[in-house]
Amino acid sequence: MFAIALACARADEPTAPAKVDGPTVELNAFVVTGALDRAREATVPSLGASLYQIDRTQILALPQGSNNAFSEVLLQVPGMVQDSFGQLHLRGEHANLQYRIDEVLLPESVGGFGQELDPRFIDTVSVLTGSLPAQYGFRTAGIVDIHTKSGANARGGDVSLYGGSHDTINPSFESGGASGPFDYFVTGSFLSNNLGIENPTASREALHDRTQQAKGFGYFSYLLDPTSRITLLLSGSTADFQIPDKPGQTPAFSLQGVPAFDSATLQEKQREDSGYAVVSYQKTTSIASAQAAVFTRTSSVQFTPDTSGDLIFNGIASRVQRDIATSGLQGEFKWSAAETHTLRGGFLVSVERGTTNTVDLVFPADASGQQTAATPLALADQLHKRADLYGAYAQDEWQPAEHWTVNFGARADAVDAFVKEGQLSPRLNVVFTPTDRTTWHLGYARYFTPPPLELLRSDSVARFAGTTNAPEVATGSPVRSERAHYFDLGVTQKLTTAWSLGLDSYYKNSRDLLDEGQFGQALIFSPYNYQTGRVYGVELSANYAAGGFSAYGNLALERATGRHIVSSEFLFGQDELNYIAIHDVALDHDQRVTASGGLTYRQTNAMWYADALYGSGLRRGFANTGKLPAYGTMNLGVDWRLRHTDRGALHLRLDVVNVFDEIYELRDGSGIGVGAPQFGARRGFFGGLAWKF
Repeated sequence: MFAIALACARADEPTAPAKVDGPTVELNAFVVTGALDRAREATVPSLGASLYQIDRTQILALPQGSNNAFSEVLLQVPGMVQDSFGQLHLRGEHANLQYRIDEVLLPESVGGFGQELDPRFIDTVSVLTGSLPAQYGFRTAGIVDIHTKSGANARGGDVSLYGGSHDTINPSFESGGASGPFDYFVTGSFLSNNLGIENPTASREALHDRTQQAKGFGYFSYLLDPTSRITLLLSGSTADFQIPDKPGQTPAFSLQGVPAFDSATLQEKQREDSGYAVVSYQKTTSIASAQAAVFTRTSSVQFTPDTSGDLIFNGIASRVQRDIATSGLQGEFKWSAAETHTLRGGFLVSVERGTTNTVDLVFPADASGQQTAATPLALADQLHKRADLYGAYAQDEWQPAEHWTVNFGARADAVDAFVKEGQLSPRLNVVFTPTDRTTWHLGYARYFTPPPLELLRSDSVARFAGTTNAPEVATGSPVRSERAHYFDLGVTQKLTTAWSLGLDSYYKNSRDLLDEGQFGQALIFSPYNYQTGRVYGVELSANYAAGGFSAYGNLALERATGRHIVSSEFLFGQDELNYIAIHDVALDHDQRVTASGGLTYRQTNAMWYADALYGSGLRRGFANTGKLPAYGTMNLGVDWRLRHTDRGALHLRLDVVNVFDEIYELRDGSGIGVGAPQFGARRGFFGGLAWKF
C-alpha cells in the first residue's frame, strides 16, 4: 500500500518473543535474520506512541523515488512541516528529531543543510511521536527509526542514472547478498545540480547555487549462531554548496580599494563532511533478548565568506569552522517476566567534543554603530567544549485485562556541558483495543531536552565592542535544557479492509523551551531558550488500499508559542526582546495548517503516482507577528518496467515536480532567527534509467 501505514498507539505485536533457537535452522536461512530483526524491534517497540511507517515500496512510489532527499520522504508524515535548508518541524517543534538506525541512536551532526541519510539504504522508516515510552530520551519531538536493507532482504542490486532540470545528474548503485552466515548491503550515490539551497528569489534558476554531494553506506552482518549476530554499519558523506546570491542589494559599508560591488557576484560557499560507524551485538532467547552497540560519529561544517562582498553589504565577513566528534555505548534488553508482564530497560552513555574556530573581519565603529574606518579589523575566536550525556530507563508492559495494555516506567537523564542538569522523567501509556478494528491510546510523558552541542557558538560578544558587529544587547545567558509535560490522546479505526482512519491530539507545556535560528551569513543554526512555551494540535490521517490502487491523506492543525527569551540574548534586538518578554509569540516554525496526500496505481509493468503538499505559511515579520502566504504543490510520475529477463529488469522513471509551477516563499528573510529569503523549487522535469538485477 502506498499510503503511510498508520498504527497509532498500538501495543507491541506480538508480545511473545520470537523463538529462533533450534538445531535445524541453517545459519544462511533468511528465517534466522528475519526472526532476529523482529526480536530487535520488540526490544524497543512503540508501546502507545503514534507510529507512522513508510517502506521501500512506498519510497519508490514517491515522485523521484529513492533519488529524493530524505526530508522529502518524511514530509509524508502527518504534522511534518517543511522549511528551508532541508529542515523539518514535527508537531510545532524546531528539529528535536532523534534518528536511529537498526535501533541504535545516531548521534547528531553539525547543523547544516546537507542530508547524509540516503533513502537508498532504507528498508522501512518509522516515525514515532506523541507520548513516547521510556526508552526514548533527549530528542523527543519524534523518533525517526530506520531499518536498513540487508543482504537477506535486498539481494541483487541496481545501477541507475537520474537527472533533469537545474542541470541535475544523479548516478547511484546498490548491491546486496548473502553467503552462509554473512550478509551485506552497500550503496553509493553522487549528486550535482544548480539548486543546492533554496533560491532567495522567485526566478526559475538561482545564481551561484551549484552543489556536489557524494554519499556511501554499508551494512555488514555475521550470524554467530541462530540466536545471535554482530552487525557493522558504516556511512560517509561530503557536500559542497555555493551560497545563492540575491541581486540588487544596496551596499551598507565602505571598503578601502573596492569602490563598488554587485551582490549578484558574491562567492560565499559552505562544505559539510560527516561519517559514522556502529558495531552492535544482538542475542535472543525464548524469554529474553538484548542488543548492545558502540557508535562513533564525526561531522564538520566550514563556511567561507566572500570577504569583500560580505564586508560591504553586512559589515562583517566570517570564516567559520565547526566540528563535533561523538562516541558512545548503548544497551537495551527485554525480558518476558510473566504472562502479563514484559520488562524492558537500557542505558546510553555519550561523549561529545565540539570545536568552533571563527575569524571575523569587521570595521571600526562609533558608539552609535556608524563605520569610522574603511580598513577592516581581524578578530579570531576559538571555543572547545565537551558534553557528557547519560541516560537509563526501566519500564513494564502490563496487560491487566483483555483489550488493555499499560506501559509505565521512567528514565533518568543527565548532561554535563555548558551547565550540569538532569531529570527523572516518568512515562505512562494506556492502550485500549475494544475490537480488532479500534485502538484508543492515552499517554503522559515528562521530557528533558538538552541543547544541541553541535550548534555551539562563542558567547564572547565583548570582542565586537567598537565594531560594526557590536550587538545591541551584550547579555549572553547560557542555553539550558528544556523541560516539558506532554499529553497525548488518539484513536485509530479500521472502517473496512481497505479504509482506515486515525485521529490524534497533543498538548505540550515547556519551561526553557528550546528554539534555533540562523544568525549571521553562515547557514548554521544557534540555539536559545524561551522561558515558557506551549505547543498543541490535532492530526487526522486516512489510508486506502484495494487492488492496485492506494491513497493517503493527512491534515494537521497546530499552534506553537513562546514567551520571554532567557538565553543568548545578544542574538536579538532590544525592542524584540522587550516585546517577547510580555507576549506569547508564535515560534518561527509555527504553521497552523499542514496537509499532504498521495495516490498510486500499479499495473503489471507500470506504476503511476502523485502526491501533494499544502502549507498555510510559516511566520514572518517583527517578533513573528505575521505569516507568509499559503501554498500548495503537486508532483506526478511514472515508473515503467521496459524489459525483464533472467538477468534483471530495466526501469524508466519520469517525474514532474511542482506540476503547476507554483511560486511560493518558505521564508522572506524576516522573523526571529531568519537570515534570508528562500523560495520553493519551480517546476522541474526529471527522468532516469535503472537496471535492477
